[in-house]
Amino acid sequence: MGIGLRNYQNAPSAASDSGTSTTSTLNYTVNTDWRLDPSEYVLDTSWDSSAEPTTRVYNLTISEIVAWPDGFQRIMTVINGQYPGPLIECNSGDRLIVNVINNSVNETTIHFHGIYQNGTNYMDGVQGITQCSIPSGGSFTYNFTITDDQYGTYWYHSHYGPQYSDGVLGPMVIHSPIEDEYIGDLYDTDQIVLIQDYYHDISFAYLEAYLAPDNENTEPVPDNGLINGGNFFNCSKTPDNTCYQNISSRAYIELQENKKHRLRIINVGSFAEIEFSIDSHPLSLVEADGSTVKPITYHKIKMSVAQRYSVIVNANQTNDADLKFWMRAEINQYCFATTNPVLDTGVKALVKYTNTTIAHKESVGYTNSIATTDSWDDVAANVKCLDFNNTEIEPFIAYEPPAHTHAYRFDSSFQIKGNQLDRGYINGTSWYPADYPTLLSAYDQLNPTLNESLTNSNSSDLLNTFGALPLGIYNSDQYQYVANLPDYAVVDVLLNNLDDGSHPFHLHGYKFWVLGAGSGNYHSSNKKIILNTQNPIMRDTVGVQGYGWVLVRFIADNPGIWAFHCHITWHVEAGLMMQFQTMSSKIGEFQPPDEWRELCSA
Repeated sequence: MGIGLRNYQNAPSAASDSGTSTTSTLNYTVNTDWRLDPSEYVLDTSWDSSAEPTTRVYNLTISEIVAWPDGFQRIMTVINGQYPGPLIECNSGDRLIVNVINNSVNETTIHFHGIYQNGTNYMDGVQGITQCSIPSGGSFTYNFTITDDQYGTYWYHSHYGPQYSDGVLGPMVIHSPIEDEYIGDLYDTDQIVLIQDYYHDISFAYLEAYLAPDNENTEPVPDNGLINGGNFFNCSKTPDNTCYQNISSRAYIELQENKKHRLRIINVGSFAEIEFSIDSHPLSLVEADGSTVKPITYHKIKMSVAQRYSVIVNANQTNDADLKFWMRAEINQYCFATTNPVLDTGVKALVKYTNTTIAHKESVGYTNSIATTDSWDDVAANVKCLDFNNTEIEPFIAYEPPAHTHAYRFDSSFQIKGNQLDRGYINGTSWYPADYPTLLSAYDQLNPTLNESLTNSNSSDLLNTFGALPLGIYNSDQYQYVANLPDYAVVDVLLNNLDDGSHPFHLHGYKFWVLGAGSGNYHSSNKKIILNTQNPIMRDTVGVQGYGWVLVRFIADNPGIWAFHCHITWHVEAGLMMQFQTMSSKIGEFQPPDEWRELCSA
């Protein structure tokens, strides 16, 4: 059954009881062991980051279950029957084989967020751009190697419609002796904290309403938030009889007293900017989106959707008698066009000290216990929807970016056009997923074996044209805005946000330097605008404020077709996505597996 403007299948609506039964008609399971063991997010500090490169295999099975992360029962689409998804962990230089079996009622893909995929662009996992989706009942194997220079905190998620909002996501950590040399001595333990906004209905149902005519970009407002898959929801706020107060629970973490602890925080949400803090505990920031930074202390850290930060927490605050503190992931309502009366923006988990030598993996879980500590009162309340100030953080090793060779301006906006549909546009083009992926089209035209002469006009454009390719160059598809960088280039991208809402933009396949950001229009002649071209931070996701701009720079040396899009689920599904095609001649040299093309036949 089609939903909205996309060929998605309806998922089932939530069951009306909390029994332990299995239904065969819709192929989803009701059980009570769906919570992922939280100890899986505690990393082994004896991990050998200097080990010889090896092949690591992970198996991910996608299916529907009935679950209640905050006590409100609903259908979720999850990995291996549990939520959140399992940790993928490896070293720089390792080869990863990720076998995906799709037992879901919908199609799926898996994108490894922030991973370079150098030479394996066809493993990037974007429906309609780098692959056809994995059909219900089908499977696909992602096979790629982590480059030697990539390490830090990442995550993976479905890139099929809004599906990851329903649970198809998990963390990813890449170890490296390089990172260990920089910051390895700063902490004693290491673990992952997933924070997110959260919805009580199936994402495709929200998407249908959001993309309906006469809806002027009013995004669905979340019902709650989660930390490591847990939280409380006040069931008195809803008449629904599938809400169970007594089965809600918050995440809790025990930190050994007087030890230093690395927390890898990942915003895996769909919409909201979230402010992370721990009462009474300063946060020493040491990583941003996989880039190691010089330690700098904050009390609260703003996080846009898809961003990651590592902080060091010193468990030495003994002024609290109970030695229990709130961890907070406060949702910024300023980012929303409307309100949701059931939403409690004060999302919490419990942090508790222990003075024992108990194995750390045994001291995390879920609890109904509470703390009585107060939030930091020296940080101004969120009254604007702004990204973290990237100018405040410095890379651990200073690096001056090379001068740019090419510069492009992209205007991002929402516009109401035909059929009263409010869609997202980049330079006048609104993206829809192509039936035949753009990468597959490019590969067909640029592979000498498939196109011996390489003399047709399309191939000439692909190999020689810098700048926007003609719309329709791929299978006459008018919805693919592709900026072509056929040879090595150093590219400045000025992204203008003509919308009143902020947008966290993510570039696949690369990290970029954040040279500057601001409000209003950017003019290079404006002497008040100071760009950082000496030692800017590199990351893969950056927020662009409403009616503002950001200027980033990247080296286009990774061949392929790479998505560049707002990571707010509803915005990318409304079309706020474009693509960079880089080093075109190398695309024809790819060696994708046969099953990659066969997905399009399926």
